[in-house]
Amino acid sequence: MAPDTARIAPLTHAVDASTVMQLFPSRPRVLALGEPTHGEDTLLDVRNELFRHLVEEEGYRTIAIESDCLMGLVVDDYVTAGTGSLDEAMRHGFSHGFGASVANRELVSWAREFNIGRAASDQLHLTGFDGPLEITGAASPREALTALHTFLASWLDADHLLPCTAATLDRLLGSDDRWTEPAAMMDPSRSFGRSPEAAELHLITADLVPLLDEWAPHLIAAAGREAWDRARLYGRTATGLLRYHSWMADTSPGRMTRLLGVRDRMMADNLLALAARGPVLAFAHNSHLQREKSSMRMGDERLEWWSAGAIVHAHLGTEYAFIATALGTIRHQGVDAPPPETVEGLLYALPEDRFLVDPRALAAAMGDPLPAPRVSPWFGYFGLDPAHLAETDGLVFVRDLAQS
Repeated sequence: MAPDTARIAPLTHAVDASTVMQLFPSRPRVLALGEPTHGEDTLLDVRNELFRHLVEEEGYRTIAIESDCLMGLVVDDYVTAGTGSLDEAMRHGFSHGFGASVANRELVSWAREFNIGRAASDQLHLTGFDGPLEITGAASPREALTALHTFLASWLDADHLLPCTAATLDRLLGSDDRWTEPAAMMDPSRSFGRSPEAAELHLITADLVPLLDEWAPHLIAAAGREAWDRARLYGRTATGLLRYHSWMADTSPGRMTRLLGVRDRMMADNLLALAARGPVLAFAHNSHLQREKSSMRMGDERLEWWSAGAIVHAHLGTEYAFIATALGTIRHQGVDAPPPETVEGLLYALPEDRFLVDPRALAAAMGDPLPAPRVSPWFGYFGLDPAHLAETDGLVFVRDLAQS
């Protein structure tokens, strides 16, 4: 065994709830687990096993994943109330194609079984915390804005308190096609986000959302806290979508940076709202959950923005915890064994298939200077940046990914 490996081997532990919780002085309010790539059920299997133990042994009662927060309501209704079927929850409750994952299906099925016979206050919630966004664009704000208006009109004096009627809202929103125009991602002139109608919708939303807090005593008493929380989600989502569409229409050099920032701000706002109700387990890409600035290269330009995890950490401090995941190979994507001089290479030399390590202890064992980051031959996998080890609470290493 090489000297570097000999120093690292004693630092590894099983990936289970008890070893994870030993990393923290107390139970984090938001415990985030990141993945370095999407679409690999092996990583989701690791997540499922760990999250099940944390729910059963540590009392976590919310799991939030990187998926559309509005579509996620379908999943949450299924796992808490049995609304619809498992097939419907998988078909209509996930964005980004995540509903096709066998591991995601197993998580939803287990969550439903866990909740049967439990009091509502002790049930597990499973939902998304991403905005209604895809790589090619963003959804129309219609669903969120209409649902917010309907909620307020149902419980308040609409003639005196609401800034417009449902008919006016419908007219301003118009056809969803003009919001979801695929060409707008690359051509700002094709975006509807800074039209006169969109500008008016911004003002209307800015009037509607504060009513939820101004009338909170009445709304919570009349409609219930769960309905009020859901209305606040609609308000956050409408606000975020209108801001996202506005930046899609922008022509300044900061356009893409702002779009990335708006998305992670939406994710952070949703996580903070969930954390206000109780401890949360979050799962998303490492880049959305890390404490440092996230970055990506687009052509010759390097884009940097603050991730959702960094924003949540700024609000919660030590009540936010982040466990990153790194891996050895994804051979079906052309990612072979990591170079031995990288962090992944050192971990790959160990015999275990998967394990947990304290990244700060790992950095200390490797000494200075730290290894250079691993360069991935495939754009879909982001290698571990050794410079981030000091700001990461835990590191899960998975040796090899089998094709899902």
